Amino acid sequence: MSMTATTSFPALQTRWHHPLLWLSLAMAASAPVALAGLVFDPRLLDGAPLWAKPFKFSTSILIYAVTLSWLLGQLPRWRRLAWWAGTVSAVFLAVEMVIIGGAAAAGNTSHFNVSTPLAAGLWSVMAASIVIVWLAALLVALLLFRAPLGDPARSLSIRAGLVIALIGMALAFLMTGPTADQLNNFQGIAGAHTVGLPDGGAGLPLLGWSTEAGDLRVPHFVGMHALQIIPLAAVLLELGARRITLLQPAATRLGLLWILVMSYLGALAILTVQALAGQSVVRPDVAFTIWGVTLLAAAGLAVLVVLTRGRRGVVAVRPAA
Repeated sequence: MSMTATTSFPALQTRWHHPLLWLSLAMAASAPVALAGLVFDPRLLDGAPLWAKPFKFSTSILIYAVTLSWLLGQLPRWRRLAWWAGTVSAVFLAVEMVIIGGAAAAGNTSHFNVSTPLAAGLWSVMAASIVIVWLAALLVALLLFRAPLGDPARSLSIRAGLVIALIGMALAFLMTGPTADQLNNFQGIAGAHTVGLPDGGAGLPLLGWSTEAGDLRVPHFVGMHALQIIPLAAVLLELGARRITLLQPAATRLGLLWILVMSYLGALAILTVQALAGQSVVRPDVAFTIWGVTLLAAAGLAVLVVLTRGRRGVVAVRPAA
């Protein structure tokens, strides 16, 4: 149940959660196997390479497990409760991966498959597993909000990253309901990630995101990886502050992190509405393009304001020659 510190840099110092690290090692081993399947097994499933899903999920779970292991190490209190939350997550993520890999090995789809009692049972186990993983992440978020995490910018990045990731994970539930076409012509599949067209159409290489219609996997992916992107931004700002005087004030780093958090939420909202509107992420119409450009311009202006104020503050406190 112990978690041992392995780094000295303040933003990275942690007590790693061992079960999650073991899971990450298992995923690091399974990802090359799935990659080999992509290379040597030409079979397609719903228009996508058979081994694409196991490879994507192995990689995603690897990243998530390492990140959650680090996050749990940031808690100065409630470590036993945190250990159990991480361990439960590791167990049920492993269950999900076993089902995904086993279905691929059998040449079957795992998600939304209710074509047989066995397939329906496995899909139910997967659905229950991801709900449990989501609830465990919610518990970790609550613990992190109650824990003193030190530097305000770092605290914001950890808490906001996990909250946005919870939103991104929750967006997956939008995919689980059967579409009208599935209800009218049931073929053993109940649920879809594509909006406006059936699953299995033209998509981006490896990611598979539809290039012809809306795809809920886009906001799902972007939201989940806030868990890595936003804390990583805080780490980079702390590293940059060692060399860049403008980044040394804590208020400047905090302001820049707030801009990133709000911009991330705005982008996630735009991508979600775009997917639900049945529009491909690579083919935005004029309205969504305007929204995206407006969000980017507002973020750029806000960064300029924060840096200008920070520069004035640095000059004001600089001792006279």
